[in-house]
Amino acid sequence: MQDAQTNVAYRSSTESTAGRAARVRWSTRKGEIRAIADRYADDRDTWIERNRFYYEDDYRYMRFLIPEGQRVLELGCGTGRLLASLKPSYGVGIDISGEMVARAKKNHPDHTFLVGDVEDSSILSRVKGLFDFIVLSDTIGSLEDCETTLNSLHRFCTPDTRLVIAYYNRLWGPLVTLFEKLGQKMPQPGQNWLATDDIGGLLELADFEMIRREWRQLVPKPLFGIGRLLNRYVGTMPILRRTCLRNYVVARPVRNGPPRSLSATVVVPCRNERGNIEPLVQRLPAFCRDLEILFVEGHSKDDTLKEIHRVITKYPHLDIKVVQQDGNGKGDAVRKGFASARGEALMILDADLSVAPEDLPKFYKALVENKGDLINGSRLVYVMEKEAMRPLNFLGNRGFALLFSFLLNERVTDTLCGTKVLTKTHYRKIAAARDYFGDFDPFGDFDLLFGAAKANLKIVEVPIRYAARTYGETQISRFTHGWLLLRMVIFAFRKFKAL
Repeated sequence: MQDAQTNVAYRSSTESTAGRAARVRWSTRKGEIRAIADRYADDRDTWIERNRFYYEDDYRYMRFLIPEGQRVLELGCGTGRLLASLKPSYGVGIDISGEMVARAKKNHPDHTFLVGDVEDSSILSRVKGLFDFIVLSDTIGSLEDCETTLNSLHRFCTPDTRLVIAYYNRLWGPLVTLFEKLGQKMPQPGQNWLATDDIGGLLELADFEMIRREWRQLVPKPLFGIGRLLNRYVGTMPILRRTCLRNYVVARPVRNGPPRSLSATVVVPCRNERGNIEPLVQRLPAFCRDLEILFVEGHSKDDTLKEIHRVITKYPHLDIKVVQQDGNGKGDAVRKGFASARGEALMILDADLSVAPEDLPKFYKALVENKGDLINGSRLVYVMEKEAMRPLNFLGNRGFALLFSFLLNERVTDTLCGTKVLTKTHYRKIAAARDYFGDFDPFGDFDLLFGAAKANLKIVEVPIRYAARTYGETQISRFTHGWLLLRMVIFAFRKFKAL
């Protein structure tokens, strides 16, 4: 017994000694970081101007990720230049260097700046409120305990808060060291060795989910005017982009409470679908307590509108409504339906019944359990009914899905599946940012997919059973849709890659 007690005491003593040694190393490294930052604070903006090409591209992409007018917390803010460039409605910056913060306060008095170590909980406790975005630009390289620090950020998060981490590719380590020795880069103490996969693992440990990652800046110098062209059109290519200097990761918090209970509106665009109206109503499950069925009629020639009114009368216990389109096309119908919808969960179901109404509860469940922000159907998993999709269409959809996954930095296996589900709150975010894309999509699928990717929403897919229509004629043309997909690839490359 005495030997056991002696061993316990020995281990405790050893662990305490190790802990004290770790704290000494931590304190020493933090002291070095603070001392270097203080020493170069007066020249920090000069260093940025000296590398203007690099910083302009970095800030441009950060502004792409973070729209103006957001509540932004930046950890490791330096002189506040990045925070100010984001034009937040409320901006807070924290930095370990008192000299850096002094200049930030002087240069950007509209924002709040605090001196302190972002790994010190007493400093974070001085920050009040919740934020739309939390930014760590290169700061993760200086942290002693990344997991604990990331865990501590949940106090500032809503379910829609996005964490943006920017860091440099460690493959560039020798060149970065060379730039420092040549006086082309401000000196820094040793940095953590973290690839985007490592950052993703740390985020997962801290209850954050990585939504997207991107690699940018194949060359950080203008190279006599061709640097920007190389970065836009060469450095964004698959495989090669992994060699770029800058890495970006966007994540969302995933500490979920109990599933939400949301009212829902099923928006049904319909044109010449008279024979499908009543079967759709009969087959649609009552998957939530407050369910609205909203038909958006598109100037049919087969008495579809008359049939909808008949069904409304026949099923008075159901909340069925109808509105008529002002314009043409499914995209216009979806926007009309979403604008008129009463429910908080907005759901699209095509009237041709090629997607089974019985599958909608799966979409609703994924949404209310916070599995994703935009729930997209995928027709390309389960075996299809014959004549549901022609072989050439299937192969084309598969190929384009790979391209769009690369372009949007989120996995998308089926861009043209008509069934998509999201909350009204997230749809309003997409609609508010629609000016970035303009009126480009007659079908509505890309409006939602591109808008969700731009708004940093998590896209999750639900496999569905795809059936051949039993009434009416298809409104899909393989050549029209093929040309549309090709146009969308070029459009997405311009809007998401060649910034």
